[in-house]
Amino acid sequence: MEKIIGLKELRQNMPSFAQKVQKGQSFIVVKQSKPLFKITPLTYLDNEVEQSQQSAFLQTGAIDSHRTLKPLSKEEHDYYMGL
Repeated sequence: MEKIIGLKELRQNMPSFAQKVQKGQSFIVVKQSKPLFKITPLTYLDNEVEQSQQSAFLQTGAIDSHRTLKPLSKEEHDYYMGL
């Protein structure tokens, strides 16, 4: 299960969280106790569609990265809203 962290904590300790994500950890980022987004490490799968999406993500850069990220599923959203 992902660890829940605050947005302020993420901003203040970004290098530390980046290292943890590279090592395989995932995080749910919240603001005022409401989930905003999920940070997970990239995984390279055999699926061509996934590889294509990851390639597009890596080529877009930080400015356009929000366009290639997937939203939470309804189940994930409901779960995190219930926390």
